[in-house]
Amino acid sequence: MDTMKEEQQLLAYLKAHGAVEPKVIPGKKEVTFLSKSTGIPQVWKWRQDDTSGVQQYSNLEDRIMSVHHSSSGGKTIVGMDHNGNEKQQLFLLTESGTSVEELVKSKDHFHRFGGWSPKEDKISFASNRRHPGFFDVYVFDLESRTEELMYEFDGSCTPVCWTKDGESIILRLIDTNIDHSLYLFHIKSKQLIRIGQEQLNGRYPAIELKDDGEGGFLLTDAGKDTLAVFQFSFQDPSILHEVLSIEKWDIEEIKLSSDKSKLLFTLNEGGISKLGIYYFDRQTYEFVEGLPRGVYNSLSWLSEDELVVGVKSSVLPGDIWKVDLHHDNAERLTFIGEEKSISDLWMEPELCSFTSFDGLEVPYFLYGKKNESQPVVIYVHGGPESQIRSTFNPVIQYLAAKGFAVAAPNVRGSMGYGRKYVKLDDVRKRMDAVADLKWLVDDLVENHKVDAKKVGVMGRSYGGFMVLAALTHYPDIWAAGVDIVGISHFKTFLENTGSWRRKIREYEYGSLAEDVDFFEEIAPLNHTDKITAPLLVFHGRNDVRVPVSEAEQITADLKKQRKQVELVVFEDEGHQTEKVENHIAMNTKIVAFLKKFL
Repeated sequence: MDTMKEEQQLLAYLKAHGAVEPKVIPGKKEVTFLSKSTGIPQVWKWRQDDTSGVQQYSNLEDRIMSVHHSSSGGKTIVGMDHNGNEKQQLFLLTESGTSVEELVKSKDHFHRFGGWSPKEDKISFASNRRHPGFFDVYVFDLESRTEELMYEFDGSCTPVCWTKDGESIILRLIDTNIDHSLYLFHIKSKQLIRIGQEQLNGRYPAIELKDDGEGGFLLTDAGKDTLAVFQFSFQDPSILHEVLSIEKWDIEEIKLSSDKSKLLFTLNEGGISKLGIYYFDRQTYEFVEGLPRGVYNSLSWLSEDELVVGVKSSVLPGDIWKVDLHHDNAERLTFIGEEKSISDLWMEPELCSFTSFDGLEVPYFLYGKKNESQPVVIYVHGGPESQIRSTFNPVIQYLAAKGFAVAAPNVRGSMGYGRKYVKLDDVRKRMDAVADLKWLVDDLVENHKVDAKKVGVMGRSYGGFMVLAALTHYPDIWAAGVDIVGISHFKTFLENTGSWRRKIREYEYGSLAEDVDFFEEIAPLNHTDKITAPLLVFHGRNDVRVPVSEAEQITADLKKQRKQVELVVFEDEGHQTEKVENHIAMNTKIVAFLKKFL
C-alpha cells in the first residue's frame, strides 16, 4: 500500500466515531446522544416517528461535555468547555435546541450540574469559584435568573439530584481517589444527613429515588468488595438493605422503571457488560439477550416495556439500541458507528491473563496475534483506576490491522475486579503495577511467541507515567515508547496540578507532606539516564489535570543527553484530544514512529 492510501486508511480509522451517552427526553419518543459527526462532540437526536434519520440538536462552538433534560422534556441544560480546559459553562436549550442561552458562566471556573428541581424552576450546580480546590453548591433560579450559594465545602463536592418534594438535594462528597459519601442536604435548614454508615468507606456511583419520597435505591461497595444494589429510607438513611449483588463483579448502573416495578442494571464482567432486569415482586433478575457483545451504559426507559442503552464494542465505536421487553427483541436505532470501508478489518480481542511476580492473576485483551515474528505494543490505560474494556480503539485496531499484536492489560490498581484489586498499587506499592508490565512481556514472549526484540509501550495520562516508568525501570525490554499527557515526576505533578485534584490524587499516589522521598526514588525524571528506547511525547497546552510542564521537563532532560525524543504540544487541547485534526496529526505520527522502531 502506498503512503497516500495508508494515510487515507488511517484517517478512516480515526474518523470512526459513534453515538454515545443516550438520554430519553421525558414524555417524548425521542433520544439525545453525543456524536463527533461535526468534528467535536455535539448533541444529536433520534425521534421514533422521523424516517429521515438523526438530527443535530446543538451547534455550539466547542465540545459538549454533558446533557441534562428537565422532567417534562421541555428544557435541556448542556455543559460546554473551551479548548479542552474542562471548565464547563452551562447553557439552556429550548425550542428543540434552536434557542441557546448561556445560563451559568464564570469562564475561569468549573461547573458541575446537579439536577433540575421538581418544578423545573431551579437547577443546582457545584463550582470552585470561592477557592480553586473547593467546590461549593449553588442553586440557580430560572425565573429570576439569579443564583444563590447554598453550601460551602472545603473539598470536592457534586450535587446529584433533588428530592421529589424539592426541599433537599442529594450531595456526593469526595473522600478519596475512589471513595465518596452521599448526604441529604436540606435547603432551608442547611442540615446535612449522611446516607449509609459513617464508618464505612465506599463508592456510591448511582442513586434512584422512589416517587413516594420515602427513599430509594443506590449502588455501593461499602463493606463489600464489589458494587451492589441497596435500598434505603430517608427516615433512617444510615441503614442500607442489600437488594442485589453478583459475586466477583460490579453492578455499574441502575435505572428504575416509571412504575417502580423493576430495576434495570448493567454488570461489568471482566470488562464486558451484561444487561439485567431485577423484578421487585419476584425478587429475581434475568439478563437481556440480543445486544452485541461489548460495553453497555447510559440506561433510559422509553416506556414501561422499552428501554434505551448505549452499546460499544471492540468493533463498534458506539450506537444506540432499543430493547423491547414485551416482544423480547433488541433493535439498533442509530448507525453512527458504521464505517463500511474499513469495519471488515476490525477485530475482536482475545481475553487472556498472566501470573505476575507475586502470583497475582492479571487480565489483558490481546489483539491481532497471528504469527511468531510479530512486534507487539503494550497499551496501558490511565486513571490509574480506569479499566481497559471491550470497546473500540482506533489506534489499537489500526496497529492490529498493520501486523502488530496489541496487548491491553488491566494491571493491579484497575477498576472492575473489586476493592482489594484496585488498591494493590496505592502509594508505596506503585511500582508493583509497573512490574506487572514486565511480567506481561514475559508472558507474551513465552506463551504467545511475540518477538522479544520488538516490544513497544504506549499510554495516556497515568498510562503515560507507566510508559516512562517502564522505560526507566525495565529499560532492556523496550524498543520504543509513546507518552501522551503523562506524569514524569509525582512531586512536580502534585505541585502544579489543579488544587481541586491534588487532595484526591494524594490518596492514590502519596502526599507532598509524607512521600516526597518515594517520589524522588521512582520518578522517571530522575532515571532518564537509563532510557535506551526512542520516546515520542504528546501534551495539550490547556491540560488542567497533568500540566504540560511534565512533558516539557522530561523532554528537555533527554535532549540534554542527546537521546532520541520528540515532544508535540497541541495549543488548543487539554487533557483529552478532541479535535479531529489533532487526532489525525498525533496518531499518524504514532503509527509511523512504531512502524519505524518496531
